[in-house]
Amino acid sequence: QVQLVESGGGLVQAGGSLRLSCAASGRTFSLYAMGWFRQAPGKEREFVAVISWSGGSTYYADSVKGRFTISRDNAKATVYLQMNSLKPEDTAVYSCALGPRRGAAVATMTLYNFWGQGTQVTVSS
Repeated sequence: QVQLVESGGGLVQAGGSLRLSCAASGRTFSLYAMGWFRQAPGKEREFVAVISWSGGSTYYADSVKGRFTISRDNAKATVYLQMNSLKPEDTAVYSCALGPRRGAAVATMTLYNFWGQGTQVTVSS
C-alpha cells in the first residue's frame, strides 16, 4: 500500500521561505515520477512542480518558476519542494503525488494515482 506523508507546511510572511517534504513508502520510490500540487480555498487543485523518476528533469507551473525548486532523495524515498519568495497567492494545501513508473516530469494530474493528505501553507501579507 502506497503511503505519502507531507510535512513542513506552516505560516510564513510574504517573502519568506518554506521547505516541504513528502516521505513515500509502499513502492520502489526511485522508479516513479513525483509531483507537488496545491489547492487554494474555493479553487480547483493545480499543478505546482513535478520531477521525473530519474530526477533528471523537472517542470514547473509558470506561477512558481524561479521561486520553487523540486528535488528528490531516492535513498530517503523523499521528495522536497523548496519555496522561496513566497506570496499570499501561494496560500493553499500542498499535496504530493506518485506519478507514472519510470515517468517523465509530466503535469497531467490524472497520471498521478496516489496522493498524500496535504500540508497547509499560509502566506501572510
